[in-house]
Amino acid sequence: MPPDDHLAHLYDDHAQALFGFLLNFTRNEADTRDVLQEVFVKLARQPALLDGVRDERAFLIRLAHNAAIDLMRRRGTRQRNYDQLAAESLHLFEPAASPDEQAFRDALTAALGELPPEQRAVAHLKLWEGLTFEEIATQLGIPPNTAASRYRYAIDKLRDRLRPIYEELK
Repeated sequence: MPPDDHLAHLYDDHAQALFGFLLNFTRNEADTRDVLQEVFVKLARQPALLDGVRDERAFLIRLAHNAAIDLMRRRGTRQRNYDQLAAESLHLFEPAASPDEQAFRDALTAALGELPPEQRAVAHLKLWEGLTFEEIATQLGIPPNTAASRYRYAIDKLRDRLRPIYEELK
């Protein structure tokens, strides 16, 4: 397959999932679009990066994660950005038909924003991408036990934060 066709195929197959992962990680749509573009421009310029890749999605998530971290580091105000972006209201989910379901979706979005970025990244990959801790560890460049503990901490925080809303909506 010619390199341009392969790149188009990669984009078609994986861009939507990468966008969701990056939006949840960066909490900023403009940054998400910039990082996604950076990943695919890098692949267009260096198609040999894909040589020998067995799991394209895993490879792309790792590239995207690293590019997002690089973006945040370049800014030099990482923690201030995390706090500010986490406080912003994002629309991670489609609007719900019922007001109760919409209230829960809004609360879940806010609760995700309160998680540290490292926990939010692991939770997203586990819950929305359905990855194992081994796969998450590989993609984020962390030990599997670290991925598991970040997930456990994230779920505990989400459970504590969302329990009152869940009880109210029952």
